[in-house]
Amino acid sequence: MQVRAELVPWDRAPPRLAQPDVAGIILSGGPAGVYEPGAPVLPAGALDHFVPVLGICYGMQLLVQALGGRVAGGRNREYGSATLTHRATSRLLQGVPARSQVWMSHGDRVMALPVDGSDIAFSQGCPHAAFAMEQERLYGLQFHPEVNHTAAGRRILQNFVVDICGCKANWTPAQVIQDSILHIRAVVPQHSQVICALSGGVDSCVAAALVHAAVGDRLVCIFVENGLLRHQEGVSVMQALRAWRPDLKVVAVDASEDFLTDLAGVTDPEDKRKRIGRRFIRVFEREMALLVADNEVEACFLVQGTIYPDVIESASGRDEQHAHTIKTHHNVGGLPADLRFQVLEPLRMLFKDEVRRIGRELGLPGHILQRHPFPGPGLAVRILGKVTWERLEALRAADHIFMSELVKNDLYNATDQAFAVLLPIQTVGVMGDGRTYQHAIGLRAVSTSDFMTAEWTRLPWDLVAEVSRRIVNEVPGINRVVYDVSSKPPATIEWE
Repeated sequence: MQVRAELVPWDRAPPRLAQPDVAGIILSGGPAGVYEPGAPVLPAGALDHFVPVLGICYGMQLLVQALGGRVAGGRNREYGSATLTHRATSRLLQGVPARSQVWMSHGDRVMALPVDGSDIAFSQGCPHAAFAMEQERLYGLQFHPEVNHTAAGRRILQNFVVDICGCKANWTPAQVIQDSILHIRAVVPQHSQVICALSGGVDSCVAAALVHAAVGDRLVCIFVENGLLRHQEGVSVMQALRAWRPDLKVVAVDASEDFLTDLAGVTDPEDKRKRIGRRFIRVFEREMALLVADNEVEACFLVQGTIYPDVIESASGRDEQHAHTIKTHHNVGGLPADLRFQVLEPLRMLFKDEVRRIGRELGLPGHILQRHPFPGPGLAVRILGKVTWERLEALRAADHIFMSELVKNDLYNATDQAFAVLLPIQTVGVMGDGRTYQHAIGLRAVSTSDFMTAEWTRLPWDLVAEVSRRIVNEVPGINRVVYDVSSKPPATIEWE
């Protein structure tokens, strides 16, 4: 909605809430129970400044508890889609259909509302799915309006942010770009060398474009061939980067043997991510040392395309000390303690859809903007179990078949992320009238905008069948293909 929102930890919120520019407060969801010892509490002063407050999921439960209501563990949990039905009118639900689909993700529930609270909506599994105290401008939603799966979620947020809080739509991509460039120039000394970890994906490309606009030729981008990339990815990425920005300095480094050595025998996904994160840093340190020696300048900055979902899922950094780790992203939680330079992350507080809008404003070509995300640890986290060159080659071939069929059938952009996974199991099959005992491949395709929640993509079954036929026939050692029909939550998009 082009309204600036600051994400502030609950235990550091009071000083920020006292500032006169705060127009409203949203209390987010979270994994704790409000009645648990040590659970996040309502920040002091949150209800003392007479600004509108919206509690979402855990935030609603926290608000209800602070206002004298009662919260307890529910007998029936609600995860996924639910039907919201209105009980009463409210400014918060203005313009929302009387019955609409919403996205639930909770075990606890509100058992009794505050004395002055109005019960404005319910779902089949939640008798108090939304409440309001209109005069005080206090509201609560047990469902998540911020995800695409809540059909009228954007309208609900618009009602709160614009109509109730009175905010103006002045936080535009152009403004974000201008602020980012000014910030980068303020923190990077004039004689410093800056390198950028550039993968060719939208996040790292947008980060590189922002930093290049700020520091110019002092930026050198490093593309690392780590042996964990997809079919011919190194070649295609370098071609795309040179075609997009011939003025951008890009150095390709082959460190495949180093990465595969680090991963030898490793099966734990968190260990994989952290080893890969550390190796990336060592490669960048080596390249930076060469640049410093050649250019006789001070070099101390590394640019990463970290975005906010990476930070949230890694539960990393001083502002996320109370969060739960879902998975460690190699560029956040995988950084070694003895880091020899400062990390510059201009996209750290942005979501994927916001990054794409900024990229469009910066003039990134469509084939980069719409490129499916690819995890920094690469195929290492799409091979469940040990990473070997043989298994990498099998997964590369299967994934290439999947991608090529999506492109051939003009369905690549019908899904927001698609890939193959090599499963850590072998299954019995029959091939050439003989028994086989070989590996299985999982296919994953999801639709999402922010990558915090996702629904599995309903690809045509004829396409899935053709992909399966080709993989079994063309990839040695594979005799079975399955299709993942799990949403996020409860699953994540990646398997590791």
